[in-house]
Amino acid sequence: MSPNAFMHPASYRDPSGFMFEKDGVLYRQVNKVFKEHYDHFIQSGCYKFLTEESRLISHQTIDENLSGDPEGYLTLKPEKIDFISYPYEWSFDMLKDAALLTLQLVKDAVSFGLILKDATPYNIQWHKGKFIFIDTLSFEKYNETEPWIAYRQFCESFLGPLLLMHYHKTSFQQLSLSYPEGIPLTIIKKLLPSKSRFSLHTYLHIHVHATISGGNKANNNRKVIFSKKKMLNLVNSLETLVNGLRFSQQESTWSAYYEEAGKRDDYIDQKKKIIAAWIEAIPSITRAADLGANEGEFSKLLSEKNIPVVAADFDSLCINNFYNQIKSASIKNIQPLIIDLSNPSPAIGVNNEEHSSFLSRCQADLVLALALIHHLAIGKNIPFEKIAAFFSRVTEHLIIEFVPKEDEKVKMLLKNKKDIYTEYNEKNFVSIFEKYFSILERKIVGKTERVLFKMKVINLPPQ
Repeated sequence: MSPNAFMHPASYRDPSGFMFEKDGVLYRQVNKVFKEHYDHFIQSGCYKFLTEESRLISHQTIDENLSGDPEGYLTLKPEKIDFISYPYEWSFDMLKDAALLTLQLVKDAVSFGLILKDATPYNIQWHKGKFIFIDTLSFEKYNETEPWIAYRQFCESFLGPLLLMHYHKTSFQQLSLSYPEGIPLTIIKKLLPSKSRFSLHTYLHIHVHATISGGNKANNNRKVIFSKKKMLNLVNSLETLVNGLRFSQQESTWSAYYEEAGKRDDYIDQKKKIIAAWIEAIPSITRAADLGANEGEFSKLLSEKNIPVVAADFDSLCINNFYNQIKSASIKNIQPLIIDLSNPSPAIGVNNEEHSSFLSRCQADLVLALALIHHLAIGKNIPFEKIAAFFSRVTEHLIIEFVPKEDEKVKMLLKNKKDIYTEYNEKNFVSIFEKYFSILERKIVGKTERVLFKMKVINLPPQ
């Protein structure tokens, strides 16, 4: 590699090419070994069609071998993705839409004499209010003597997790974190209820598929004819199955939060007025994060001011509901994510470098932490010191809400717990946060005892 050029740590598996960074800019190299496939992808019109339909990220072709690699054929400069997220941070409908995009891309590719050789959700990112495919080198020439090489990957990475959530009516994101390359078919088969066998498509794509893939492999080398018609029949079957899946959980602990909060006099309206004024006074906010976003009432406040925002909450139903709101309203600058701040997504993969931690990705000019502190300090037993240190590592400006013990929501948290939280009070909260932040303003919200603080970081946490 040339000086100042560094291969991306997650881009080492595919001999077709790789991602690399040079002088702070991300590029993709197409290797000579992939020349025939890439040229057909461009010359067939497939690239033009997919980018015009906003299904594939666009790129510029650079007339220079920036990596210095002798195996390089072309250098591409992809359109920038502002925030990278991972499938174990997505809600049910997010994963479902990503699955449907993948199947649509397969059908598109086949019409141009190509096939999608990868069916991993890691090739899809949220961009300008919708999911988009980002791996240009996943398209290769269609070969009718080979079945779809990515079929099993699709079933393990997309279909299996969706089926588990559909049948069990609960989130399975953490299982996808445990199996980042896809939940093995044998495990999916065991976890699905027996009634899933009565769905023809589920029976074929999971139960039969798992049995065959784990059976005798002696005939794996025999040639088969996998015509385009057969390929499209397979994809249509998968598409029918995915389209019919639903996340039918009706209610979670916090899914009715805003409905209840709206009954507290003018609490929500007063809170919005204070926060809106404070946001206006903060210069040059290029990215914000709403941590503990629930269904995004305050994320939308940021969005309306043209501020890109990551909206994170541990409640998968809240995030799923919010995602569907974003879709229906065509909001382009909010990225919803399922994140438990007491156990945020870690760095995983080879050398813990393939997929970055949420902490390293969540770097924002402004963080909102509204009605959150009591969940972390009392619900999760996290000391104020660790909470303050966390916020100081991810943001310069912090708007945080302190909820006192007298509040009904805190009483609810303490209902089935021994009250050992003698240090949970505003005075102690302020004294600890002042180690990391300057407190610029303090305001009581409406007729409640809840207090909003506007802060600016002064220290990095001790190493």
